[in-house]
Amino acid sequence: MSNGRSIGRYAAREADEKAALYDAALLRRLWRYLRPYSGLAAASLALLMLNSALGVSWPLLTQVAVDRYLKPDPTAESLLDPLLPASPVEGILWILAIYLAVLTLSSLTRAAQIQTMNFTGQRVMRDIRREIFGHLQKLPVAYFDRTPSGRLVTRATSDVDVLNELFTSGLVAVAGDILTLVCAFGAMAYLSPSLTLVYLAVAPLVLVVSFVFRRFARKSFRDVRHAVAKLASFLQECFAGITEVQLFNHERQAVRDFDAINEEHRRANYRAIRAHAVFFPLVEWLNYLGLALLVVLGGAWVVDGSVSLGVLLAFLQYGTRVFRPIQDLAEKYNILQAAMAGAERIFELLDTRPPDLSRPAAPCRELEVPSVEFRNVWFAYKDENWVLKDVSFEVEPGEMLAVVGHTGAGKSTLVNLLLRFYEIQRGAILVGGRDIGDWDPEALRAQFSVVLQDPCLLAGSIAENIGLNDEAVTNESIRRAASNANLARHVESRPRQYDEEVLERGGGLSSGQKQLVAFARALVRERPFLVLDEATSSVDPDTERDIRDTLSKLLTGRTSIVIAHRLSTIRRARRILVLHRGRVQESGTHEELLAAGGVYSRLHKLQSLFEAVQAR
Repeated sequence: MSNGRSIGRYAAREADEKAALYDAALLRRLWRYLRPYSGLAAASLALLMLNSALGVSWPLLTQVAVDRYLKPDPTAESLLDPLLPASPVEGILWILAIYLAVLTLSSLTRAAQIQTMNFTGQRVMRDIRREIFGHLQKLPVAYFDRTPSGRLVTRATSDVDVLNELFTSGLVAVAGDILTLVCAFGAMAYLSPSLTLVYLAVAPLVLVVSFVFRRFARKSFRDVRHAVAKLASFLQECFAGITEVQLFNHERQAVRDFDAINEEHRRANYRAIRAHAVFFPLVEWLNYLGLALLVVLGGAWVVDGSVSLGVLLAFLQYGTRVFRPIQDLAEKYNILQAAMAGAERIFELLDTRPPDLSRPAAPCRELEVPSVEFRNVWFAYKDENWVLKDVSFEVEPGEMLAVVGHTGAGKSTLVNLLLRFYEIQRGAILVGGRDIGDWDPEALRAQFSVVLQDPCLLAGSIAENIGLNDEAVTNESIRRAASNANLARHVESRPRQYDEEVLERGGGLSSGQKQLVAFARALVRERPFLVLDEATSSVDPDTERDIRDTLSKLLTGRTSIVIAHRLSTIRRARRILVLHRGRVQESGTHEELLAAGGVYSRLHKLQSLFEAVQAR
């Protein structure tokens, strides 16, 4: 895990992503998820508008109190004049009552708005996560081969969480800040257009500062996102391979690599912090500059009687509030950036279309004859680096075909192609006399019971791992499958037996026991085909002998393909296929292939020698 390789082996794509700017197209796509809850969103927006209007009303009450009661100004007018009593004491009490009512109503509308918007946002996030997970189930195995699992987990978790902030804190807060500005400047223009123009004199400077901050923040934010992607990629890789890291005493180098990424992350965040540290004090200074202009010019106009004292005090109160939304808008810009970046990555995933594996025009028939045939099959995972070259063979109904060969000969690729995890480039594969392209993938895979070389166990009980929560699988069938797979004696010796919990990645079970669970999982369903891909590779010799003794019973009535590394498990096969460098090199029974003295014979001699050495 060198610094050059480990730091973002898979994060390189993340580093090439565009800056997540405001994108109307992305927001239109996001609206699709919000549309079912548009009524709640509209209610939240109405509450927000009401809250913004209430929030700018109290300086108007200050103007009325001063110009009507504290320092009466005959020229000053307000909409509340017909409602207020002439007595100063009663009038002040009335204004205080109105202020308390406005304050209470503002708090209630704000609380209702927050609850409504968060209620909506959580449902939108639930729908997006459900769509992401459902979409991932449809993607081909090849996609997962080239995409790290940590990246996919990030899409369904942190990227969706950022979108939640967009709905509940980002767009709503931006809309609230904009409404506050509009209401505040509207009230200011109503009170005194001339003082409004004085205060707006600093607006061009604020716009310039905001524009510079936006450009700098965009770059620093992008750097932070890239650093986070590298950090997540490194941690996922390191934790997944923690056994190898400790086995080869690689801890110090891993710490050094982590320190390098962590330092890059710190520097990127520091640049973002520095931008904020300069922007906010500068905007505040411009705010005070505007207030100073109001005091100087407004004070002069109060003295000459062109502006009332109440209006000037109201303007000073507005001045302490107007620039706060501008600062908040800059703060929410980061949320908007993160949300757009998250939306881009989510939609990039959702736009990854699964291959069309169905042929609607083909007749949909059930399996009639349980046979398998490969006809001149060529396949390459990439370009024309052929893994299989003109492979042809046939498995008759009820026949057991064994496939052997050196590592990399293409044995497991046969299984991947048979189950349509990948599509062949040339030739044809027939199941039941029917091209697999005419099979619906789900219906095709439902014909096979499979045990792969590297079993995957899920968190849950042993019984749940065997039955996979299939309602058609009974407890009795689970116990029978476990018995046939020689798993029962391992399970029934445990305190909770089949209810024993399996930890992450099969923790708590040995490698052989995990393989036996996978064996029982394949056997619990009565399917016409059985595929064993190195199924005994992780089983100890005693357990292997037990499985070999029961194979005759397990394979009865099934068309079977057995890929084996240990040749002792396939001697009884009716036919053995020898793959060498992607081609069918030999075919025959165990005795015929030994007599031929070819690749199989050499493999057998080498394995016999190895077993003899082990026996010593």
